[in-house]
Amino acid sequence: MKHMVFEQTYDIIVVGGGHAGCEAAHAAAKLGSNVLLITQNLQTIAQMSCNPAMGGIAKGQIIREIDALGGMSGIITDSASIQFRMLNTSKGPAMWSPRAQCDRMIFAQNWRIALERNENVSFWQDTVSEITLKKEKITGVKTNLGFEIKAKAVVLCNGTFLSGMMHIGKQQFSGGRMGERASEGITAQLIDLGFSHGRMKTGTPPRLDGRTIDYSKTEEQKGDNKPSKFSFSKTKFVKNQQSCFITYTNEKCHAILKKGFDQSPMFNGRIQASGPRYCPSIEEKLNRFADKKRHQLFIEPEGRNTIEIYLNGFSTSLPYQVQLKALNKIRGLEKVKMLRAGYAVEYDYFPPTQLKQTLETKVIKNLFFCGQINGTTGYEEAAAQGIMAGINAHQNISKLETFTLSRSEAYIGVLIDDLITKGTEEPYRMFTSRAEYRLLLRQDNADDRLTEIGYKLGLADKERVVQLEKKRLKKESLLGFLSKQSAMPNTINSILKKRGSAEIQEKKKLKDILARPHIKMKDLIICKELEAFIKRNNIGELEMKQAEIHIKYNGYMNKEKEAAKKMYSLENIKIPENFEYDKLHSVSAEAREKLKNISPSSIGQATRISGVSPSDINILLIYMGR
Repeated sequence: MKHMVFEQTYDIIVVGGGHAGCEAAHAAAKLGSNVLLITQNLQTIAQMSCNPAMGGIAKGQIIREIDALGGMSGIITDSASIQFRMLNTSKGPAMWSPRAQCDRMIFAQNWRIALERNENVSFWQDTVSEITLKKEKITGVKTNLGFEIKAKAVVLCNGTFLSGMMHIGKQQFSGGRMGERASEGITAQLIDLGFSHGRMKTGTPPRLDGRTIDYSKTEEQKGDNKPSKFSFSKTKFVKNQQSCFITYTNEKCHAILKKGFDQSPMFNGRIQASGPRYCPSIEEKLNRFADKKRHQLFIEPEGRNTIEIYLNGFSTSLPYQVQLKALNKIRGLEKVKMLRAGYAVEYDYFPPTQLKQTLETKVIKNLFFCGQINGTTGYEEAAAQGIMAGINAHQNISKLETFTLSRSEAYIGVLIDDLITKGTEEPYRMFTSRAEYRLLLRQDNADDRLTEIGYKLGLADKERVVQLEKKRLKKESLLGFLSKQSAMPNTINSILKKRGSAEIQEKKKLKDILARPHIKMKDLIICKELEAFIKRNNIGELEMKQAEIHIKYNGYMNKEKEAAKKMYSLENIKIPENFEYDKLHSVSAEAREKLKNISPSSIGQATRISGVSPSDINILLIYMGR
């Protein structure tokens, strides 16, 4: 096919309008690049293809970090929230994770509005079939409609569309999402260019007609009494929260599902790809946890003004009839009707060890990968990669310094370092356990960590920095007051007794009382001096919570900071890009192979490569003259 050439040369082309593509386009455009967003369907920009929710364990921290840098995911989530919950509040503050149920139509609509309001973003509805390059440097893309579009950088955010194959029972058909066609051509080209690739799968549950659910037989799950929000900017708190509901599978349901296993593409061999370990299909749950008599299911509304319900926990690719029969054996779903069947989708991905820390490919200059093409799963993980790829695409073409985040600076840093250093053979999702400095990387202090960095880049505005400084001053003044002000025994002992803490015999500093287990800041409000100070200085719940965390956990945080400093010293020892690892004869063959394949940028990264031992690192350091 002879290609027609677009007259305009863009700074950056972003391929794909999912969560990664939206953040990449927004970030690059806000920094000043002329961006073209190419997507197969302009009506499905920022589609919540699976769960209509943002955040969750570790994922909520990521959204807060994107927001602190100046990204949009937190703002859009707040605009579309119908329920907010802070998860893990019974555990320490490092584990607290915000989560919001969203109206999926409003979420997508507001993302599109945000992109359209940016004059540096243009749109084109088409399918990219090929990238163009000259001397291992990207020059643009070619499309199915026969257009050749030139650009200085290209960001691929293809989601599940690369050679996508849909599965429902024995049925299989080409597609990246229900009702949307797959993208062909790019995989074969990238393989020809020297990229290794693999296949992954993911799935989604059936959507239900909420009018046919008997909620009286389920457990209600309300939002927080005092809901928070995601963005540190002046977005609104959610009002009139909608409840989610909980029900359970049972043995009758399991029996029906098992009868359908011979028609399951997972068990009959039609799906060979790896699926998400931590979000398995209902078939996988029954197979993996055969001793369990029931599995928890979450009945989640897809919006305020729709009957559509997402059944979280019931992802499946079994035949439609089997899905419905099994659902009708579940409490509350006895008469439920399905709006659409659950399905599985297989798609191509490219092992992320082929990327630099900036998410630029090692093979082609100014070509970036982000999202599911890198083997990740989840809106949040995709959005995080999108903002980083968008920033670095802009930095590259503007000949500015590249932008990276370390493992001690952000969950985003942990995510990218894990991907490029360890790779993944199954869909990767973030957990708090993956972060060794998680007490430093809390959801409440993302602005403390990243807002000034975002402002220096040009993403976060000045108002954010001013707001951050005010918050810091309030927190510090409160800490100072708690260090000076004492509580009298006759004032505080009733609270101490109630909380099971030893009563005091003489006056004691509020700071020392707060340091005790089970004592919260709100317990100390009984002290009238503290109550007056808080009102007088307009100190909010966030500042109070942060002051409490500081007093209770400062010792632990200092230890993490020391550990991070030691790690940082290794990160500063850079390894030359074309280092000849074959010369390291004393290093094990496995280590040499791994080091060559991954080509770590620093000694710190080299230490995290599986198969590279401490003695291998010592030899490497000696060889580098250290």
